[in-house]
Amino acid sequence: MIEEGRPAPTFTLPDDSGHAVSLESLRGKPIVLYFYPKDDTPGCTAQARGIRDAWGEFARSGAVVLGVSPDSPEMHVKFKEKYGLPFTLLADEDHAVAEMYGVWVEKSMYGKTYMGIERSTFVIDADGKIAKVMRKVKPADHADDVLAALA
Repeated sequence: MIEEGRPAPTFTLPDDSGHAVSLESLRGKPIVLYFYPKDDTPGCTAQARGIRDAWGEFARSGAVVLGVSPDSPEMHVKFKEKYGLPFTLLADEDHAVAEMYGVWVEKSMYGKTYMGIERSTFVIDADGKIAKVMRKVKPADHADDVLAALA
């Protein structure tokens, strides 16, 4: 279980341009690591647009924003372009990082159960420690909640 004050699990994932991004390479800056279920779906789009719309405040905080979903880098490119997203999206296609962070969970919809992402955000401080854990995030409030955690 991921706990505040503990070191953030490290990983390397491909980004929306196909380059490898490692958490270790970003040490020295605060990081917003947010997990979301799927590109271009209503909740995920609202969540991403909220960050985009508050981008000036995120930039002033000095934080690196990383969105993570099981979608491919190619799908991320389309999502970013469609909504003008100014931050990096990471492809966790085998959901290994989601599992590491405890957000790959059993979900239920219309009486059927399946495995998927629990919308969650982790604020990681410049030293690589978990500063804030936010589970079952509400897309509409996400950007404001994260900015408050960065303050």
